[in-house]
Amino acid sequence: MGRPPLLCDSELVCLAVAQALLGYRSEARWLRFARKRLANLFPYLPQQSGYNKRLRAALPLVKRMIRELATDSDFWTDTVWITDSTPVPCGMSRPTVQRSSLAGWAGYGYCASHSRFFWGLRLYLVCTPTGMPILWALANPKIGEREVLAAMLEVDAELVARREGILLISDKGFASKAFEKDLAQLGIELLRPSFKRALAASGRRLVVLDDGEVEDDLERDMVEVLTSLCARLYGRRSARDRAHRALEAAQHG
Repeated sequence: MGRPPLLCDSELVCLAVAQALLGYRSEARWLRFARKRLANLFPYLPQQSGYNKRLRAALPLVKRMIRELATDSDFWTDTVWITDSTPVPCGMSRPTVQRSSLAGWAGYGYCASHSRFFWGLRLYLVCTPTGMPILWALANPKIGEREVLAAMLEVDAELVARREGILLISDKGFASKAFEKDLAQLGIELLRPSFKRALAASGRRLVVLDDGEVEDDLERDMVEVLTSLCARLYGRRSARDRAHRALEAAQHG
């Protein structure tokens, strides 16, 4: 049996959630703050190494709690999903690549948004338009985007089966007739930027607002999302110009 831990799993997860909500990215800074302000709320606060080890061991529990909290939100049932991927560089030098414990998992890839190569992983995310994460995965950048997304949907097949009429919005990297047929068998309709006619044929429309007439916070967030997507696709320098051109095109036609 052994001696019970001084900080139980539920208290550990509570501590990790508080760290995320209060915006502490550094575990050392967070633990210093917790000892100063939250010591009376927890029976024991571990050192940084112990805290990191406990969090790593509790990853399945943390993921389960994230899913439980997400399912309690109204946004969880949204049938409009957005998917994309972004590079996660893990090393910049050759010695780091050779000595890293990520060898075998990480690999070399190319980031078209920044026009550069990197060594690391690629983060794939499926979320709702409000930003609610539905699925995520880390994969070797040499693996194709469609292959990774298919594996994600296969692992959480039950999650997909509980929804009807899913509209999946992606960039052109995920487009393929064979892949679209596979998604159709799962009840998922794939929509990428060039499929404007398919959007109209399905009875849906996307409304882009003029950022000069935005008063509501949600509308302002949508304009910022559009600018962010342009930055991801075309680079930060031309993001604002392309966003304005997209707004003008939507307003005039």
